[in-house]
Amino acid sequence: MAEALVTRFRESVAGVAGPLGARRLALAVSGGPDSMAMLALAAAAYPGQVVAATVDHRLRAASADEAAMVASWCAGTGVPHATLVVDQLRDPRDNLHDWARRQRYRLLEHWAIEAGGHLLATAHHADDQAETFLMRAARGSGVAGLAGIRARQQLGEGGVDLIRPLLGWRRHELFLVAVDHAIPFVDDPSNADGRFDRTQFRGLLATTPLLDSAQIARAADHVAEAEAALRAMERWLWTTRKLVPVGVDEPDLQIWLDLADLPRELKRRLARAAISDVRLINGITRPAFTDATNIEPLLDALEQQKSATQAGVMATPKGNIWRFVEAPPRR
Repeated sequence: MAEALVTRFRESVAGVAGPLGARRLALAVSGGPDSMAMLALAAAAYPGQVVAATVDHRLRAASADEAAMVASWCAGTGVPHATLVVDQLRDPRDNLHDWARRQRYRLLEHWAIEAGGHLLATAHHADDQAETFLMRAARGSGVAGLAGIRARQQLGEGGVDLIRPLLGWRRHELFLVAVDHAIPFVDDPSNADGRFDRTQFRGLLATTPLLDSAQIARAADHVAEAEAALRAMERWLWTTRKLVPVGVDEPDLQIWLDLADLPRELKRRLARAAISDVRLINGITRPAFTDATNIEPLLDALEQQKSATQAGVMATPKGNIWRFVEAPPRR
């Protein structure tokens, strides 16, 4: 492996997680050219500090063979490897990709903790970022959605940080790393399936010279900076605008917020936080509620001084004070 590539990879990791030091780096490796290139770069950059895992979703007949290929390469390079098999059935109401993602990260988090890897890296790169930005822009996403793939975020509650050190790398660069160093890889047939939005946007980027993936990824970086600033404001408002109700039943199970004189974006963020908090403290799991869930009708109702329900939570306005509590059961 060329020292320039290894040095660049170390700098990429340090850019999102600081110097690795004695920490162990856990890798999520699917077997595609991007993740196999990341595996080879990490093994060269941090010998003896890398562990890898491949998730077998059991959605395709070839997935077990692909995981075995990754395991074989790791065995020949001295990288500990684990194959994580999804053993939970999918609810027919769940979106396939969302369900697979949740299962994947659930297994990877538990594995990384057991393996002593508090940094878990995936091989998302600049072209992935550009595709994500365009997909979300086409859906009318706000600031949080347009911030795209985060370079670093906490994964669950177990102390594992999910990092994407390759967001400054291009797809063709990683492909060349794999080819030039004779690293085996597989192509997931779903990557060429035109039924999926991402495949269509990938084709759009490839055939439209005016759409530069690197520049679009840079725009996502700028939006991510704005998103970080808004999150800091949100955290401050959460501590200063959350009220302690007096003389109400079960005050610990509900949230009261003073939203006077706040722009809609901050109302939106605080309302999302309140819904998530009420769902957590009341153990509400259905229906699903994510960062992508549309809450605009809820905000419209509350701003018109009307009660509304979202994801099992009832929100009731009293002037500038909004109350969030578990919704009563339907008749």
